[in-house]
Amino acid sequence: MKTKIRTGKPDDADFLARVMMLASRGHLRRGVWDLIAGGSEENCLDYLRRLALAEPVSLCHHSSFIIAEHDGKPAAALCGFDPHAGGWEVLADAMKNVQREKGWTQADEKASADRTQPVWKCTFDTLDGAWVIESVATLPDYRRRGLADSLMAEILDAGRARGHRLAQLTVLIGNVAAQRAYKKVGFTVRDEKRHPDFEAALGAAGFVRMVREY
Repeated sequence: MKTKIRTGKPDDADFLARVMMLASRGHLRRGVWDLIAGGSEENCLDYLRRLALAEPVSLCHHSSFIIAEHDGKPAAALCGFDPHAGGWEVLADAMKNVQREKGWTQADEKASADRTQPVWKCTFDTLDGAWVIESVATLPDYRRRGLADSLMAEILDAGRARGHRLAQLTVLIGNVAAQRAYKKVGFTVRDEKRHPDFEAALGAAGFVRMVREY
């Protein structure tokens, strides 16, 4: 079957919401986006669907993703971005707009911040000159078809074309399958961060940072 890779479109918002949720969960029952959005899985997906359409254009916006189609259906996706060109800061602004759209109160915002506080104890700064890859996921019915490998090759080429000298991504500690897949395309473990509060919140010890030099 032929694989087609293309940029995300507004009509992909529902699909990309699931991709972002699956990517943040890894091998776990819930992930960072579940903590941020709170409530049910449906609420998490609604939050992410809105984020895929929200302004300003962030790393979670549909246009920031590349998508692999299988038999004409979106099956896998990921995004890559330059953190020095408005990465995390722009995402924070887009998230605020989503929360405003959903009618969050100050109490809702505080509850979200409290739920996610353990996560920030295990996050990494971006290495100098790095191209950051995020939200890598394939829908369960389409796994083991090489779709993620095709997307990774495309996004690595995009980073190289923009002059980056290395690529960086993070993986949940314990997500052995993901680490194995990234090692196959040249990533190596740089370091890791662990914290008991993170493990209590999500069930994994923390994050591993992996890098690949060009």
